[in-house]
Amino acid sequence: MKEFVISEAQTEKAVLVALITQTQDERKTNEYLDELAFLAETAGAEVVRSFTQRLDTANSVTFVGKGKLQEIKEYIEENEIGMAIFDDELSAKQIRNIEGELQVKILDRTSLILDIFAMRAQTANAKTQVELAQYKYMLPRLTRLWTHLERQSGGSGGKGGSVGLRGPGETQLEMDKRIILNRMSLLKQQLKDIDMQKAVQRKNRGKMIRVALVGYTNVGKSTLMNLLVKSEVFAENKLFATLDTTVRKMIINNLPFLLSDTVGFIRKLPTDLVDSFKSTLDEVREADLLLHVVDISHPGFEEQIEVVSKTLNDIGGGNKPCILIFNKIDAYTYVKKAEDDLTPKTKENRTLEELKNTWMAKLNENCLFISAREKENIEELKELLYNRVKELHVQRFPYNDFLFQIYDEDMNE
Repeated sequence: MKEFVISEAQTEKAVLVALITQTQDERKTNEYLDELAFLAETAGAEVVRSFTQRLDTANSVTFVGKGKLQEIKEYIEENEIGMAIFDDELSAKQIRNIEGELQVKILDRTSLILDIFAMRAQTANAKTQVELAQYKYMLPRLTRLWTHLERQSGGSGGKGGSVGLRGPGETQLEMDKRIILNRMSLLKQQLKDIDMQKAVQRKNRGKMIRVALVGYTNVGKSTLMNLLVKSEVFAENKLFATLDTTVRKMIINNLPFLLSDTVGFIRKLPTDLVDSFKSTLDEVREADLLLHVVDISHPGFEEQIEVVSKTLNDIGGGNKPCILIFNKIDAYTYVKKAEDDLTPKTKENRTLEELKNTWMAKLNENCLFISAREKENIEELKELLYNRVKELHVQRFPYNDFLFQIYDEDMNE
């Protein structure tokens, strides 16, 4: 399936729209908007301005209030903007009403993420998973595509009316729904076949301990994987640079194990996308050890940890042994407080050493601070990995020599 959301709008100017609510303060909203801008740029759009409004809840008709929508409309007309992107998922009704008022392409956070996934998908597995998620998103929003035919539907029951007769719009809508449902059924079967193939592949790996890199998108997982196993996994400073799980064999001090790089997580990750990527996320579910990579230089890294932890729980991987790897220590910055400022320090005011002595100190050996880019503390990471994999292997095979028993056929795959 072709990308249906933003592919025609690449390089177009875009405005962003978000709400400040009782559950999402201004600081958090601005942080979400920064991430939405990064998503938009990853998809090929040029973000020129952001709009925010304080509301208790989103307007069920137009997301924002009428006054704010008029303000956005005037700016769009004055600056020849081609697209408006909203930071929350929009209903079909909201999309139809906003589109009718602004007269530009309307996207929400979910559709934007889906489009990026469609552009990033390389393998048949990833393309199938993305296409299924796109159809799931599209199905409840189909009605808005045919509203221009409603007046041709033949009346509403008055004299000479046509109660029970279907107009061309309704007929086309039903036809489209049937086509999409049939296509979704085929894609689900294809994914079942892929799941079976993946399960066989994992089974054929035999007794190898499996370690999976997990984390928020763009925290440096692929860079770290390349460094550890000297592979060439695609890595760049864009969101969702990696979609397909990459598995490589790694050996530390004659101890072999499997290391996998997985798709990054993000706030408000569409449920349909998580469901569609089941076969990819199985690599996380079946891992023996998780390396949760965190970008400690990001101002919202603690919330990113929570997002990843919640997603892991949602997919059944929350009870795995886990090590927190705080990456990008070379990029960590802080704001030094004035000597006469007696207010309590926040994480923004702490040096890296002070930050390490907060809740992180309780993690003991379950965390490590590194820089994959500068190759800082990588040897310490390898030593920690060796000890953990060794422990896991001894637990699994207590009566065998853990160093040599898995060398034969596994090493010759």
